[in-house]
Amino acid sequence: MMIRTRRSRTVAVAAVVLISLTAAGCSKNAGGSSASKSAGPSAAPVALAGSVTFNQTNLAKLDAALKSALAGKDLSKVDIAMVVNVAADYWKAGQVGFLKGCSDLGISKSKCTYFAPPNGKLTEQNSELETLRSQGVTGYSISAIDPTSAAGTIHTDVQKGIGVLAIDSPLPGTDAASLYLGTPNYTAGFQAGTAMKQVLGGKGKVAILVGSLTASNATQRIAGFEDALKGTKITVAQKVNDNLQASTATSDAETILANNPDVTGLYGVYSYDGPALAQAVTSAGKTASVHIVSDDSDAQTLKFIKSGVISGTVVQMPYQQGYTGAYILAAEKVLGKAATTAIIKPYLEKDGSTLSSGVGLVTKSDLSAYQSLESQLGIG
Repeated sequence: MMIRTRRSRTVAVAAVVLISLTAAGCSKNAGGSSASKSAGPSAAPVALAGSVTFNQTNLAKLDAALKSALAGKDLSKVDIAMVVNVAADYWKAGQVGFLKGCSDLGISKSKCTYFAPPNGKLTEQNSELETLRSQGVTGYSISAIDPTSAAGTIHTDVQKGIGVLAIDSPLPGTDAASLYLGTPNYTAGFQAGTAMKQVLGGKGKVAILVGSLTASNATQRIAGFEDALKGTKITVAQKVNDNLQASTATSDAETILANNPDVTGLYGVYSYDGPALAQAVTSAGKTASVHIVSDDSDAQTLKFIKSGVISGTVVQMPYQQGYTGAYILAAEKVLGKAATTAIIKPYLEKDGSTLSSGVGLVTKSDLSAYQSLESQLGIG
């Protein structure tokens, strides 16, 4: 069924939450750029130590600047939406952030729509965009299922004066390519590859499972992952598209393990992939010989980290994608595109188009500290 959620409760969240869990592995600067790399593959698999530094300080300053610029302005005509790519636990934090951002700006809850395609289908996402358009939406943030297919729709909407903000996955080649709010995906993939290199001791064969082989976030993460493995004796045996279906990811992983006994590592790129791969490895009785590195902080993923089935997961901050996204969409409607862009510019990364929400690695050693952060944000 269609998930269309309105805000129903207040979530108490600190204006700035900056947490740095165990300073080991691969350290990050505020923009998510790689500040150091692993010293090289070890002779045997090793335990991982996590390192997470999100970018809340920078984004909180931007939020404050946008809110100040909006002070005293009429926001009654603002009608915004957050449209994501699948109904997954990963997006719960984004939903909370978006609705909290609307509340903090004083935007009527009837004018803030959150939508997650229940089956991760392009037709579902497109249908919702049509509905929003017919209801007079003034702007929306979107994690596009297929950026190429979305290009025409985005062009039409931008020409009509509707604001479009890329979140989670950039939108290159579209009218929304100039600004991206989310994870530096190449860096996320590089960190996952560095983790895999460590747990495999620099040698072995891995398979990559992902919900899309065309979405920008997926291609960038995979590129970073593969680059991190260069110079090692680790090879990528397969890249498999599970089409945003957890059950397909599990069956694909089961097939890979059955037909490739020399595969010793699995990388799950989308949020549901971690638990799906963990189930497959557990069923195959290979939890001691096959190491999993995943992305995102799905609740089941964290449980598998606690039990040791998943070695580590590269986490993002979808909460801020929702929260800051609401501020940007409101500002574009009230202040105009040019004025909003001028406010945002000092907070961009060096590429001139990315507002990083940060990225890092969570492992068993710092799991409780990360879960404490989730609790502070009202998403745990």
